[in-house]
Amino acid sequence: MPPAQDTSFRLRDIALAAYGPTIVGSTGYGAVTPVLAFRARELGADVSTAALVVGLLGVGMLLSSLPSGAIVARVGERRALFAAGVVDAIAMMVAGLSSSVALLAVAVVVSGMSWTMFLIARQGFMIDAVPVEYRARALSTLGGSHRVGLLVGPLLGAGINHAFGLAAVFLAGAVLSMGAGLMSLLMPDLGSESRSAQREAGHASVWSVIARHRRVLLTLGVAVVVISASRSVRHGLVPLWADHIGLSATTTSLILALAAALDIVFFYPGGWLMDTKGRAVVAVPVVLSVAVAALLLPLTDSAGSLAAVVALIAVGNGLGSGIVMTLGADAAPVLGRGQFLGAWRLCGDIGLSGGPLVVSVAAAVAPLAAACVLVGVLGLLGTGWVAYWTRQEDLRLSRS
Repeated sequence: MPPAQDTSFRLRDIALAAYGPTIVGSTGYGAVTPVLAFRARELGADVSTAALVVGLLGVGMLLSSLPSGAIVARVGERRALFAAGVVDAIAMMVAGLSSSVALLAVAVVVSGMSWTMFLIARQGFMIDAVPVEYRARALSTLGGSHRVGLLVGPLLGAGINHAFGLAAVFLAGAVLSMGAGLMSLLMPDLGSESRSAQREAGHASVWSVIARHRRVLLTLGVAVVVISASRSVRHGLVPLWADHIGLSATTTSLILALAAALDIVFFYPGGWLMDTKGRAVVAVPVVLSVAVAALLLPLTDSAGSLAAVVALIAVGNGLGSGIVMTLGADAAPVLGRGQFLGAWRLCGDIGLSGGPLVVSVAAAVAPLAAACVLVGVLGLLGTGWVAYWTRQEDLRLSRS
């Protein structure tokens, strides 16, 4: 069962066990993902096939959301994290040593699947390890540690690629994934009592848990879809607009790197706001900042003006670091928690996959400026949904 609330709790007491594996694993993930397309091209794939290989990472994450939740419920967070690290290490080794695009594609799918299990298991551990009054700060710091890895990873990968070649980047990713798995063994097994209770009651199926909690998944879960979609929009819309106004790839990358650094600055203030002022005060800016930025994009015509708009998105996104995990932790039941978190993760993955799809379709059927406006209007509508249901969740938490 979750530990009793303790006002003497300190985040640094669980820092190594909670955040160490995340930083190490995210660094490997961040090193590998920017070079996936190049690895596919190196093996002979054409441009469209290379893009498909990159997309398979998200496919693997989507496919494993529900099964991973069920596995975590049965074996526990610590063993699931270790298994995810080992499987991802094997997948990265295969990706680095493979001689065919098909084998690389399989490895990418498996890597995506293992990464989803890692995400679900670490969220479950934090629910048990952290008193509820510190939950948002702890999970925002977890999200921030993930961002640190994603910032450091590409820099590490670039250096390794320059010195040893693309295959070596994947081998380094394998070492880091294995390291994250081994570090997870330092975690205490806090969920053993709840797993015993679930065994006595009989393990619930994933679908029965979804059916039992369908109302929260169709309301607050849809809000998570909107939040995740908003976060993913910038990765598609901003580069398209930067190219439209004539900025180089190097300048665009620098702007996005500065935005990533700004994300990291705001993750802890966002967690503090959630713990003290409620979830809505952070959830709303995540979506609203993207909506306003999309409406402002057609007005930008230089690197400076584009950087200002991207900074607006980064502030909202940084404040919302951990918001999806926090809302999931708030809503998760004691029995069937792993299965529920798998469904919750699926909501986030649908948003992450759907956001770029919306941008792609909008840009295909309308001029890019009009597509920006359309995305902005959809974002404003989504902001209303997120505001209402996160406010309802705040009211529920205050009553309980």
